[in-house]
Amino acid sequence: MDWKPEKPPTAKEIAAKFRSDIADGVYPPGRQLPGAKGLAGKLGVALMTVQNAYRQLADDGLVAGRQGSGTYVLDPKTGDPTAQESAAGLRDLQQQLSHVTSQLSELQDRVGRLEADRSDRAVENK
Repeated sequence: MDWKPEKPPTAKEIAAKFRSDIADGVYPPGRQLPGAKGLAGKLGVALMTVQNAYRQLADDGLVAGRQGSGTYVLDPKTGDPTAQESAAGLRDLQQQLSHVTSQLSELQDRVGRLEADRSDRAVENK
């Protein structure tokens, strides 16, 4: 993994990066993810942060841990969506959520400005 964020990433950010990489085929089914301890050191985060990220990916059905072996991208099962398709869907949902969050923030700013203008006009009319 050649990812070098400017500041230590959160578990959510690490999981999002791996979802994107799985969706893009960087980590195809059966491929092992980097060791949690080594990745934690490389990213400058606690081991628990990487473990939480991997747990998020496991909860999404994208990876599975093997005792004493590591964490692997799941192989697709017959009739089920592949890990890449699942990751792509999750990545799309993350992007949509980010867009909606941005729009909500803009709306909150606009409402705040409108309320301030309304308040100013009320004071002027007195």
